[in-house]
Amino acid sequence: LKEIQLDPENIPISTLKPGRYAMMVFEDTGKGIDPTHLEKIFEPYFTTKERDKGTGLGLAVAHGIALKHGGNIGVSSELGKGSVFHVYLPLIEKPNKTELDKGMEELAKGHERILLVDDEEVIVHLEQQILKRLGYNVTAFTRSKDALKVFKEKPDNFDLVITDMAMPDMTGVELAHELFKIRQDIPMIICTGFSDRINEQEARNFGIMGVLKKPMSRTQIAGMVRNVMDQ
Repeated sequence: LKEIQLDPENIPISTLKPGRYAMMVFEDTGKGIDPTHLEKIFEPYFTTKERDKGTGLGLAVAHGIALKHGGNIGVSSELGKGSVFHVYLPLIEKPNKTELDKGMEELAKGHERILLVDDEEVIVHLEQQILKRLGYNVTAFTRSKDALKVFKEKPDNFDLVITDMAMPDMTGVELAHELFKIRQDIPMIICTGFSDRINEQEARNFGIMGVLKKPMSRTQIAGMVRNVMDQ
């Protein structure tokens, strides 16, 4: 970790602006990254690992955080020799009180009962913890068929359903279709990745009230849930 000054003539990544940065360097002596994968490693859900061994979200989230703060991440790699990551974060002279206050805004909370469905165990656990800390009562499943079975047995036990779009047994839209047969008024939110072919208007046409784009922040989840419930 070191402090560096970036001038117009020595900008390492085009999105960075001249100024003072904290630069973190991570270097390994591993097998390196395949050149065909290098341009994709920051894309959400891109992974070379087997199913259930990785979500493809780690680098995407880290990259998103760096960009949000005006920084970026650079990478270079050579097969058989290893990889080097440079993380650039701009330094600030003095905290902006308005921005600090904005970041400290209290998240919208609630007490409703939520049925949560996502076939990725890591993701469903994370979302469940976020919702519980916001005050919600959460019942979570990694199989859409299991969620459907429980909903059939006690449809009035839930105030909201949050489901992933791309799932092996039954897509989020297919699950929504089955749930609406049982209880037409159940509010629903669908979570989608970049590759999922559904937008907010299409979701509305299915009767789904909200769309969350992955990867989602705690603020986005809190705001969407409260917005849908308040409707």
